[in-house]
Amino acid sequence: MIAKNLIDFDREWSTLMATPQDKLPDPKYLEDFYVKTAEFPAGFMTEYQPSLITAGTDHQDFAEGYPVGKRFKSARVQRVCDSMVVHQGHEATADGRWRIHVFADSAVAGADSPTTAFAEWWQNDPSSPLVALRRDDDGDATLFDVDVTYQQPYTDVDITKVPRAFKPQVGPFELNYWERVYAAIPGEDVFDVRTISRDGAVVVVRPDHYVAAVLPLDATDELTEFFGKFLRRN
Repeated sequence: MIAKNLIDFDREWSTLMATPQDKLPDPKYLEDFYVKTAEFPAGFMTEYQPSLITAGTDHQDFAEGYPVGKRFKSARVQRVCDSMVVHQGHEATADGRWRIHVFADSAVAGADSPTTAFAEWWQNDPSSPLVALRRDDDGDATLFDVDVTYQQPYTDVDITKVPRAFKPQVGPFELNYWERVYAAIPGEDVFDVRTISRDGAVVVVRPDHYVAAVLPLDATDELTEFFGKFLRRN
């Protein structure tokens, strides 16, 4: 289906380019077509259907701005440890890891909340993909790259109270990596920009940067089931 859509788009675009302007339905027809389909040549129009590595859309309303099956369309957030404004998607490296973007509920960092409960489950529960799939020599971030975005401004996020799940121990000295803790930018709030539920959400992104699943924070069983279909510990 992806290849067919690409061929159909190329055929229609090349036909329009070869058509004299006075033969088009409207003088702005070509311009309007280009603007309307701009996401396609940019790589954002491809939409994968449900499969082994792409979940359904039962929980899409928790993060409407990240459609399941489409490319993760980055938005800006503010990194808490150094106050730098960054594009969240641009922080990912081409390393084959799965991205787990956790968008926190309205509670502050470290408070008794769904976000803290998710972090505790992810880090310690035997059913968590991190725990179930981690080999003896793996670090916290070998297979998964997990981050969190809080709803408060960065000045109101106490990074010392952020759960360890969002500050993984990495490298030979197992240092805590603080650069995956973000905050919403006042006036450019990612929760508004990408229509993310104020109750929080988990957005799973494939290594190829396409959204694999959108889940509520308490849907841990579904997250375990999703990864359990195709990932096994060696």
